[in-house]
Amino acid sequence: MKENNKELFWDVTIEEMKRGYVESEESYKCIICEDEFTKGRIYEIDTMLYDSRKAIELHILEKHGSTLEYLLNMNPLFIGISQIQRELLVLIASGLTDKEIAIKLGVAQSTIRNHRYKLREREKQARLFLTMMELISLDTKKKVNTLDKDILCDAHKTATTIDDRYNITDRERESTIKNYIDENGALKTFPAKEKKKIIVLSEIVKHFSKGKKYSEKEINRILQRIYEDYATIRRALIEYGFLERSNDCSSYWVKE
Repeated sequence: MKENNKELFWDVTIEEMKRGYVESEESYKCIICEDEFTKGRIYEIDTMLYDSRKAIELHILEKHGSTLEYLLNMNPLFIGISQIQRELLVLIASGLTDKEIAIKLGVAQSTIRNHRYKLREREKQARLFLTMMELISLDTKKKVNTLDKDILCDAHKTATTIDDRYNITDRERESTIKNYIDENGALKTFPAKEKKKIIVLSEIVKHFSKGKKYSEKEINRILQRIYEDYATIRRALIEYGFLERSNDCSSYWVKE
């Protein structure tokens, strides 16, 4: 995570998002899980040796499927489409014809045409909107999330819903962490207000490593050091989309 809990994912360009990684002078970094591959280093993957650029491309394919697959599996609220539009895009991405898609969805072929029309209109609107926002940022030298004295924080990209509870500034975040979490990282009390609850949970999840599977016993042991009522925290981490778990509750992991 970046400063103020910001994720790299929200600040990349369209081209960077399409390829799934950002490039710096020293490395390539995955925008989804933020795994980093150092330039000049050789990586062994399945007994084969690759340079850092090829290694991160393989990493994205093997760990995340592809950037497109990851985006299509995000909460539809983030990408601004309905569930049926998401299903349609998944089928379009698979290469099916409109007739095949209509059969899969159990609708008339003309319905697919109408959905394509609406998606095309959404695409044009999105392009104009992004251009407008970039021009505003350039003209004012300030992004839209920058207030007079504060900065609006982004919701974590695995959030299960998006609403006013995520309208949080960096100052609110800093104040909440100071009031609810002590210098040892322990939670003084679990807040009742939703905004504060989300802020606290976003700090607690940092105690877990991305890409690692935890048993319920391991999860409980880590959370018990943070707060006595660890079961409540565990449930909340899952409810708000910070952690994911298997159907049989045998393993838990940080949602990416």
